[in-house]
This record gives sequence, C-alpha cells and structure tokens, in this order.
Amino acid sequence: MTDDAGIFSGLKVIDAANFVAAPAAATILADFGAQVIKVETPGLGDPYRGAARINRYPQSDYAHQWIVDNRNKKGIALDLKSDQGRAVLYRLVEDADVFITNAPLASRKRLGIRDEDIRPHNRRIIHASVSAYGDSGAEAGRTGFDSTAWWARTGLMALVKPTPDAPPARSMPGMGDHPTAIALFGAIAMALYRRERTGEGGSVTTSLLANGLWSNAIMVQAALCGGTVEPRPGRDAADNALNNLYRTSDGLWLHLLLMNQEHRWAEFAALAGCPEAVGDARFASPEARGRHCAELIVLLDGVFARHDREYWQALLSGHGFTYGVVATMADVLADRQMRDSGALRAMPDPRAGATHIVDSPIWMTGVEKTPPVLAPALGQHTVEVLRGAGYDDGEIERLKESGAIA
Repeated sequence: MTDDAGIFSGLKVIDAANFVAAPAAATILADFGAQVIKVETPGLGDPYRGAARINRYPQSDYAHQWIVDNRNKKGIALDLKSDQGRAVLYRLVEDADVFITNAPLASRKRLGIRDEDIRPHNRRIIHASVSAYGDSGAEAGRTGFDSTAWWARTGLMALVKPTPDAPPARSMPGMGDHPTAIALFGAIAMALYRRERTGEGGSVTTSLLANGLWSNAIMVQAALCGGTVEPRPGRDAADNALNNLYRTSDGLWLHLLLMNQEHRWAEFAALAGCPEAVGDARFASPEARGRHCAELIVLLDGVFARHDREYWQALLSGHGFTYGVVATMADVLADRQMRDSGALRAMPDPRAGATHIVDSPIWMTGVEKTPPVLAPALGQHTVEVLRGAGYDDGEIERLKESGAIA
C-alpha cells in the first residue's frame, strides 16, 4: 500500500447501517481509500435517502443529505430478512475487515448481524456499532435519534438557549450524528491498530447518549462535583461583556471574545472608539467590569452599532483580536477559508448539484483523500459486488428471482 492509494487502501468495509452516525463513519474510511459496500433493503433502501422530504430539511432538487454522508460507496440491495440474503452477507463478510451497523439491538438479532453472528464467518473482522442509549442497561433497546439521545437527554437542549426562560432549543439535523461518527471512526481505527499488533478482531461500540454527554462534559462534571448548573443568561445579562454577542450597523452579529483583558482592554477600547471607557472607574479592572457588566454591554452595543460587520472584521482581524462571525448560510457559502482550509472540497460530478461537498474533518500530511464520488443509487453495484465475491450469473439470477437481492 502507498499513501497515494489511501491510508485504508485494501480495507473492505460493510456498511449495514442507516441514517447518519454509523454510515458517516464508513464515509470517513472511504475518504481515505477503504472499499465500502453499502447494504440496503430492496425496494426501500436506507430511509435517509428520503429524509429531505421531512419539512425541517431544506428542499432541493438533489438528495443533498445522501450525497454528503454516503459518497465513495458501492451500493447493494440485499434482503437480510431472508436466509438467502443473510447467506450472501456472510459470504461478503468472509474477506471483510469492518462491519458497521446501528440497527436496534432486537433487530440485530433478527437479522443475524450481531457480533456473535458475524464473527464465526471471519475471526479478524471488526464489528462496529452505534446505539442510541448504549448496549447495556434497561434502555439499551430503545430507539433514538441525535435530537433525542444526544441533544435532549444529556442536558444540552435545556442549557443552550438564548435566555433561561426561552423554550428548549432544537438541534440541527445530524448535529450530534456527525460527532458520533467521528467517535466510531476512532474506535474502528483503534481496533484495527490492535489487530495489526495481535491479529485479533474485536467489537467496538459507541452511543449517541455517550457522545452527547461527552459534548456536555464540562457542565455534567460540574454537577457531579456538586456545582449548580443553570442555563446561561441572555446576552443582555451576560456576566462578561468582553465575551458576548454584538450587533453591527447592518444587522449582523459578531462574537467578541477578549480573554486577555488585563493587557488588551485599553487597546481594544481605543481602537473601538470608546477610549473614555478605560478611565471610567466602572470599567477600570476585570472585577469592576464584572460588577458593571450590564452597563458595559449597553456601551458596547452602541459602539458596535456605529459600523457594519465588514468594518469590524477588518479592524479586529488587523489587530489580532479574537472574534467570531455569527455566520448566515450565505456567509458560509461565500467563506473562502472554508475552501482554502479543505473543510469544503471540490465535487467534480455535476449530478451532485454542487461544486463542493462538506469534507470529513480529518487530514494526514502526505496522504491524499479519495476524490469524492457520487453516493450510490439503491442497489447500483449489487451485481458488481456479487461477481467480485465469486457469484456467477446463474447464482445472481436465482438470488434476484428469490427477492434476496435487487
């Protein structure tokens, strides 16, 4: 294997999962050269294919969600409820390296895709899975999505609100799934590393619940240590005026984050056009600014309202101050840094409906990622994959007739 071929070149992955968290882990493996076979139910496919029809997803002529999370895979349609379909799966497993699923625990047993079902066919395989609430405990069999298990259950929904009395904040689609996919990818890489050293396969797991708790770890640990955790106050009542949101004259927002107040407060005030604030006893020290935070917020509201966001970006960037643009989607699409940094990657296939695709957030020096290839149509590569596994045309035709493949 060479780096040019991809760090996971030669790795065979079976993606028998749906929606986002587990399949996205397979996508990252594919980005680095793995051959990924996406297994879907004949006639139905992964329900994620049609997710854009849900009202909360943006409407587009292209299956944008399917494109980003299932690129670089070969798709087969295989009925795992049938004996013939499971026999095909087990044959594919024989020379596979990784098997990925996020089926509910009860479904895994019915479909024959638990670790104990897969491993007899290949002792070296890595069985990787995602569940909503973990693989043990009274709720292990419950179904869930990132909005319920990652976001709502772990305290994030209740804490991330504009004001304490605001309704709970809803998450964006896939917001917890994609970080969970990174966790599963890391677990798979760990298991592959152990196999390289010992020759042993293994089973790795993660859950939406555990990843949500990890995302909220600072607040949860504070509570575990006896601290009282309360929702953040609204921006008007924030406890640090120099770590707050401010609206510019064009109605857009910036997040100012001036942590090194002792050394840079006077410099910032002079540049921002309010040098008189430095000599004001209310704002003369971090402690004083804390006591008079609401008054300083009112002052800075007036200061930022004098100029548009572009002015403030140039000023703050030019003098090395830390801030963040509260970006609209139009800002994201026009953001050159997204492309220059590789976070958005060129997508050469016009059928994707976009010139770029959101890249997986991992890179390795000297290793080129696999160029993005359009996500497969349902069953697009069934015959190709089966022929590669040694099935002849007659066997394939009989499987079609039985309904085991499509």
